[in-house]
Amino acid sequence: MIPPANKNDLVDIDGERRSVAIPVIPARRSPTAWLILIAVVAVGLSTDLITKTLAFESVAGAPVVLDRSSAIENPRYAPIPPHDGVQVLPGNLLDLRLVLNSGAVFGIGAHQRWFFVCFSFVAIAVALWIFGWRTSSRHHLLHIAIACILAGALGNLTDRLMLGRVRDMLHMLPGWHLPFGMTWPGGNPEVWPWIFNIADVLLLTGMAMVMIDTWNRGRIERQTTSSEPAE
Repeated sequence: MIPPANKNDLVDIDGERRSVAIPVIPARRSPTAWLILIAVVAVGLSTDLITKTLAFESVAGAPVVLDRSSAIENPRYAPIPPHDGVQVLPGNLLDLRLVLNSGAVFGIGAHQRWFFVCFSFVAIAVALWIFGWRTSSRHHLLHIAIACILAGALGNLTDRLMLGRVRDMLHMLPGWHLPFGMTWPGGNPEVWPWIFNIADVLLLTGMAMVMIDTWNRGRIERQTTSSEPAE
């Protein structure tokens, strides 16, 4: 992820493979890198906010009106009426079911709003710093990954600031139970008991892409080093 000032690469010179230094352009100086970042963030953020709005307007049978003050001050605030949900994929693969989440991804750390607000701002700043100062103009996959993380962080941050809680609605594998009567801590027997949103998907996808890109670049660098002729 961290580019050197000059990248060594193997090229053919007079029929011989030689290592030469190729200048590395930081992403912050690349219009293409910025275009990729901004475009992916814009698409991801708008998709997250639009799907949340549409779900909270229709899934429960009537629009769910959220009161920001109550969501922040009252831990028991529950404006969502009982509802059966809406099937999205057959075979109980994915349903829409509305939940207000006061924690982080999958409800971790409930009722710690200001902690997650501050953490989101720090994460966004760090992601932008990594993009601009720790990636090169050619790291397009990594730029897409960072943009997914930014879009996810901004999507949930918007909910926390504007509504007091995060809107979740994606319920994967509803009705699927763990085998042999097993349950999660707390007694939930479902295979996937968490309800999440597009922002959560973007965050996890971006982090997975960063890990894959880092592993892949390390593998290529090891192969290139081992293939260089000994002096």
